[in-house]
Amino acid sequence: MSITAYLAGPDVFLPDAIAHAARKVALCAQHGVIGRPPLNEDVETLRTLPEDRLWRVIYDKDVAMMEECDIVIANLTPFRGPSADAGTLVELGWFLGRGKPIFAYSNTATPFAERSRRHLAAVPDPMPGLMVEGFGLADNLMIPGAVLQGGGHPVVLPADGVDRAFDALDVFADCVRLAAGACRR
Repeated sequence: MSITAYLAGPDVFLPDAIAHAARKVALCAQHGVIGRPPLNEDVETLRTLPEDRLWRVIYDKDVAMMEECDIVIANLTPFRGPSADAGTLVELGWFLGRGKPIFAYSNTATPFAERSRRHLAAVPDPMPGLMVEGFGLADNLMIPGAVLQGGGHPVVLPADGVDRAFDALDVFADCVRLAAGACRR
């Protein structure tokens, strides 16, 4: 039985998104997983659409792709701030709501609270004095909680405790191995 995985994450914004997605798909294939990255190269011909229609075409395409997938492997590496990409979190919630298995990873070993404090030092809080969530988790507690509930495994982090580049693939490969093994049981 083959497993089809929706490869959620802000990787679609990388300058080399298509090549990066191809590397992720190849890593998935090594473990018998069919990787489905939500790229928009197939929507390029629709670039003549006005923005107020184009975004909906992309959204509908991504939801249809999620419907076709058995699991999600989500890149929760912080994106444009101390937390994971908002769109990826919607996709993660979609899989949780559908009862489909969730697996996730982050290339950042630094806990969310520490990243949040660093962010607040650089960009002052719009309402000073708000609490910074602790717990030593990879992100806001609802995110690793959803991953654990949805797949039975915590967010996969760099095993050596060292942050990776945003586009590094070794932690992703660890997550794919975990997902493939868990789904074959």
